[in-house]
Amino acid sequence: MIIVNNVQKTFKLPIVKEGRFAGIRSLFTRGYTEKIAVQNVNFTIEQGDFVGYIGPNGAGKSTTIKMLTGILHPSAGEITIHGLSPQRDRRQVVQRLGVVFGQRSQLWWDLPTKDTYDILAAMYGIGEDVKKKRLGELSELLGLDEFLTTPARKLSLGQRMRADLAAALLHDPDILFLDEPTIGLDVTAKKNIRGFLHTLNQDLGKTILLTTHDMDDIEQLCKRVIVIESGRISYDGSIDSLRDQIGLPTIMRVSFVGQVHVPKWTASEFPFEIKEYGSDYLMIHCNRQEIKPMDVLRIVSDWGEMDDVHLKEPDFEEIIHRIQAQPVKKMLYA
Repeated sequence: MIIVNNVQKTFKLPIVKEGRFAGIRSLFTRGYTEKIAVQNVNFTIEQGDFVGYIGPNGAGKSTTIKMLTGILHPSAGEITIHGLSPQRDRRQVVQRLGVVFGQRSQLWWDLPTKDTYDILAAMYGIGEDVKKKRLGELSELLGLDEFLTTPARKLSLGQRMRADLAAALLHDPDILFLDEPTIGLDVTAKKNIRGFLHTLNQDLGKTILLTTHDMDDIEQLCKRVIVIESGRISYDGSIDSLRDQIGLPTIMRVSFVGQVHVPKWTASEFPFEIKEYGSDYLMIHCNRQEIKPMDVLRIVSDWGEMDDVHLKEPDFEEIIHRIQAQPVKKMLYA
C-alpha cells in the first residue's frame, strides 16, 4: 500500500553573513549550506497495519509525513501510495489520506466546528446525505455533539483533537497519518483517543502511521515500530523484538515508612538495579522480561515497611539512547 524507496530530503539554508554591511552584501551574493533531514529511508506498510514512527526531535519524522502527504517533494528516491505518487498524483492520493498534525489544526478558528465539516465536505465533493451519515458515525465514536456549535478557538485541547480526527476522516480515507495526536492531552483524553484509534484500525481496517513521543501510545496501539534517528532508519520491527533487544526498563520509586535497610547484594542475586537510594526510598530499574514489578516489591518489602510505590516507563530519549548505544540488529518487518 505505502512504499518508501531510498527517499532523501535536503534543505538549502542561507548562510548568515556577519560584519559591517552584511545585509547589503547578502543582497548581491548569498551562500547556502545543505542540511540532510532524511537520508536513504526505506519501508513498506501494508493495508491494515498500525505502525509507530518514532525518534527524537529533529530526527526527520514530520519531514517524512510531509513527503508522504505530498506537502514536500523528496530530493531523491520515490514514494508511492496505492501505486500513485503523492507529489505527481496529489489529487488522487489525498482522496485516500487523512492527516492530523497535533500542533496544527485544520479547523477554521472562528467558525463553529460543524461549519468546518460543511466546508470540508464541499471540498471533497461529499453529498449532504453522506456527510450527515458519516458525521453521525463519527459523533457516536468521538462525542462531537457537545461542541459542534462551538467555535474552534473555544474548544479544549482534547475536544480540538477529537474534532481534528473527525475532519481527517470525513471523506472516509483508508490511510491515516497522525503526527503527535496526543501531545498535551490529559490522561483521560489520551485514553479516549487511543480507544478510537484502536477501533479505526481493528474494526474498520484503517491503515495508520503514528508519530509520537508517548511510549504508551506505541505500547498500546502499535504492533510494529520504525525508529528514525538523524534522518536514518535505525530499527524496523515489532515492539516485542525491540523490547527484547534493548530491555526497556520500568522505573520504580519505592518509599518506606522508616529506614530502609539495603542488604549487600550483587546483580547476579537480583535481576534489577538500584539506581539511587536514600534513608527512606529506593529508585529501581527492572526489565519486565526478566522480573515482574510485583516480584521486585516482594523482595524489597523485606528491607523495610513500604509506604508508597510509583511506577514509570523510561523517558523516550533514554529509549532512543539505548537503541543508539547497543548493537541493535536492524530487523525488517515481515
